[in-house]
Amino acid sequence: MAVVSWMEILLLTGLVVGCYWNSLSCGFVFDDVSAILDNKDLRPATPLRNLFLNDFWGTPMAEERSHKSYRPLTVLTFRLNYLFSELSSASYHLLNVGLHSVVCVLFLRFCRLFLDKTSSLVAALLFAVHPIHTEAVTGVVGRAELLSSIFLLAAFLAYTRSNGADQSIGETTFTVDLHQYCPPFTLPMLLDTLLQVLRGKDGFPYAVLQTLLKLIVLIISTLLLVIIRVQVIQSQLPVFTRFDNPAAVSPTPARQLTFNYLLPLNAWLLLNPSELCCDWTMGTIPLVESPLDLRNLATLAFYSLLGLLAFHSLRHSHSSAKTVLMALSLIVLPFIPASNLFFPVGFVVAERVLYVPSMGFCVLVAHGFRIISHKRHLKKISWLMIGVLLATHAVKTFNRNWDWESEYTLFTSALKVNKNNAKLWNNVGHALENQNNYEKALRYFLQATRVQPDDIGAHMNVGRTYKNLNKSKEAEDAYLVAKSLMPQIIPGKKYATRVAPNHLNVYINLANLIRTNDSRLEEADQLYRQAISMRPDFKQAYISRGELLLKMNKPLEARDAYLRALELDSTNADLWYNLAIVNIEMKEPSEALKNFNHALELNPRHKLALFNSALLMQESGE
Repeated sequence: MAVVSWMEILLLTGLVVGCYWNSLSCGFVFDDVSAILDNKDLRPATPLRNLFLNDFWGTPMAEERSHKSYRPLTVLTFRLNYLFSELSSASYHLLNVGLHSVVCVLFLRFCRLFLDKTSSLVAALLFAVHPIHTEAVTGVVGRAELLSSIFLLAAFLAYTRSNGADQSIGETTFTVDLHQYCPPFTLPMLLDTLLQVLRGKDGFPYAVLQTLLKLIVLIISTLLLVIIRVQVIQSQLPVFTRFDNPAAVSPTPARQLTFNYLLPLNAWLLLNPSELCCDWTMGTIPLVESPLDLRNLATLAFYSLLGLLAFHSLRHSHSSAKTVLMALSLIVLPFIPASNLFFPVGFVVAERVLYVPSMGFCVLVAHGFRIISHKRHLKKISWLMIGVLLATHAVKTFNRNWDWESEYTLFTSALKVNKNNAKLWNNVGHALENQNNYEKALRYFLQATRVQPDDIGAHMNVGRTYKNLNKSKEAEDAYLVAKSLMPQIIPGKKYATRVAPNHLNVYINLANLIRTNDSRLEEADQLYRQAISMRPDFKQAYISRGELLLKMNKPLEARDAYLRALELDSTNADLWYNLAIVNIEMKEPSEALKNFNHALELNPRHKLALFNSALLMQESGE
């Protein structure tokens, strides 16, 4: 019976609060900005149904720029936070700390099914303080991992309560499968059937039939979930650049060798979380391009250890083998979608996706502690070692939270671990840029271009900063370098390359810069048209081109540009206002007034629309 006392609940909760109370002073950083600060789905004015139509960041799933991360329940909890405290970051962090406490208590109940009272508590304590969890707990967007873990453990506990704890391996697989929605994960259920054979239990035919029926139901339900998932993402994969996951676009064997090397690297982060980093993309981990690379030894050692543990678990039927198999299931199965082994994902390493796999790691450590502590001459040293481990992990977690205080502290801490990631240099530059410290920001942006010379975004950042420093010539040179790195259109051939939408801003930024010179207006227009030719649904290009055409005294073409932009975004009040200005230029006061009113319907506080519509009505005598 998975009984947890009130004293144990208070102990775990107190430990979590002690490790994470300083996270309440942290702000919104990194992905929190897009998921919370910039996400309109959190606002009460947004219909609730939008949560089920948009991705995690509030972008419609049908749009190509959508990340395709579909987590409506997590966004709903953000919306509840906003309802009570709007954008006060402390409340968001407080709820995350509370959810982590709930996970720790549920994990203790889970461990009680196959570990003794002491070792199960050790596993839960280690899980509560493990530093790898700071990204999932202190980073607000990590709430997705916290919630999924609660559902995973709760489903398992409910399932075992109705079927008996002796079925634990099969139930673990079942709930992990439901959690991950992936048919290949049903394979361990077959292992459950084989274990029934090896153990030679009474009533075996019934056990086999029961397991096979569960397997059939699971496969059917999982296939249905996959079909629903494909429909949700509009049968499109998100657009990632080669910088997000360099190995994903690398040739054989570099791709396979690198992806397999990432497995021991993730395992090392669980074993030794001393150098944590918020971003592992770009040049953080050099590609493993040759079988002779010494890092392949780590891959070989990892698979050898994993194979030995699996062999031990499947060969023997005693409780120790069962515990190891449970731990391996928790480590391996939830991690497979993020492993890059079967399909590429938009990151190289992400510490928050180790939240559930770390449960299996904690079970292994606790199981090892139980074995060692039962040896009389090692009992004291085992308690000393586990005490030191818990204390050092708790201190590391507490200190790591301070890194998440602001974007500047987060990315500068990451640079201490890895200086080969241009994204980190760029992000420190962005943090300084937000403080209007352009001179210092420029140094970081320039360093990013040196670390990754072909990073389009870094050169764009340099150009924008030079512009803010009123150095137009240097800004134009930087934008031209960025433009030269863009995929080139070959005359007579269809343009098929998928480009990251933010990279297309190089054409907008360069055109906006040079159009201040009246002799270069045609050149600026050519840049806008080039951006549109690469992405016909690039709304900002139409908006900027409309402004330019109006300046060039071409109101008819400007109107066409704004109308095309409105086809892409009919809820943009500024666009209706701009169209009204074009109507005024074309001597169409009635159309102008109608479009001003459209703008005011969308944004009643649109000052320019209010002023100009009032002026227009006054002039027309209305």
